[in-house]
Amino acid sequence: MGKVIMNETEMMRALTRLSYEIIERNKGVQNILLMGIETRGIHLARRLADKIAQIEGTVAVESLDIKPYRDDWKGESPKSAVSKDLTGKKVILVDDVLFTGRSIRAALDACIDRGRPTEISLAVLVDRGHRELPIRPDYIGKNIPTSRKEHVSVHVVEVEGYDSVEIE
Repeated sequence: MGKVIMNETEMMRALTRLSYEIIERNKGVQNILLMGIETRGIHLARRLADKIAQIEGTVAVESLDIKPYRDDWKGESPKSAVSKDLTGKKVILVDDVLFTGRSIRAALDACIDRGRPTEISLAVLVDRGHRELPIRPDYIGKNIPTSRKEHVSVHVVEVEGYDSVEIE
């Protein structure tokens, strides 16, 4: 177990703040689709959707499997990560940790394969820096400066049974 950077309460506060920012920046929730990047991003996207629903109204959520789009993927999976046409939607990609940007590049490719969204933006719980690609999040739960040797782990109750962000 590493050093706890965010506990359950701090994660909840960050997600609540992100929900308000999403509503404000988009002037409501019309045509918004929260696209949770598997594995933990989908759980965070569902939580954001629940908070947004309490404040403003229902927003759609979909899971996104980016493995077939990764530049380090060796599998033969078909590129069918997104099941619906995204044309005309404001897609908000949701992920747990933004590091090099390669996962987000893969997510962008997956989205573009399914139509032409009006807009694609990015919400992350943790931005730890060290980008290898010119990708910047639009919504950030917390900036955590790290070294490349450190590892940031996001734990969610849906997977590990508890909520926390730890640095090792």
